[in-house]
Amino acid sequence: MTKTTPIKILLVEDDELFRLGLTTRLQQEPNLQVMAQAEDGETALDILRCQVVDVVILDVGLPGLGGLETCHQIKQNYPKLPVLILTSHSSQNLITDLIKKQAQGYCLKGGASEHLVLAIQSVVAGASWWDAQATENIQSTYEMLPKTLEINADLPLTKREKEILSLITTGKSNIEIGQELYIAPGTVRVHVHAILHKLGMRDRTQAAIWAMQQGLDIPSDRN
Repeated sequence: MTKTTPIKILLVEDDELFRLGLTTRLQQEPNLQVMAQAEDGETALDILRCQVVDVVILDVGLPGLGGLETCHQIKQNYPKLPVLILTSHSSQNLITDLIKKQAQGYCLKGGASEHLVLAIQSVVAGASWWDAQATENIQSTYEMLPKTLEINADLPLTKREKEILSLITTGKSNIEIGQELYIAPGTVRVHVHAILHKLGMRDRTQAAIWAMQQGLDIPSDRN
């Protein structure tokens, strides 16, 4: 039986008790490993210069450099490294700023730890994750856009998520989507969950109907 390589995490959080508690919780997951910890952005950037990780969990309210600028610098230096924001604050302006800084996800502190675990798995798999409040704010923002704009150009869906959404509209199952895109059905499931969560849809049928109603021109690299 092949042993799965654990996801290597850099946890950046200035609250020591919260950081230690979260580390203990994440280490209980067999497929997660907190490789390094930092209490500010400067230290996080120093760690990334000498250590390889799969994802950065980043508190937005950091001292010094601050969470937003830290996220910006991480994405500038390591564009393929996913950054998952963890914060106790939720506002439309903050979410807009995080999207601009290219964060892959956003989770509120105090939420169910299972949601954070799924968020980590989602962003590492190439999807993105926005909690319920963030999704609501994103949707309200795009509802105010002129109707002539292409909605799919502005929704924070990754390229892979758009591919999978296009296949969902054809009625394909997770297994069939995985076969067509050469990825595991479990990875497809993570992507589908992220798509539904982000769009505020209750199931894949609702997402497919919504996509077709919007007339989304979803790009794809498939032949």
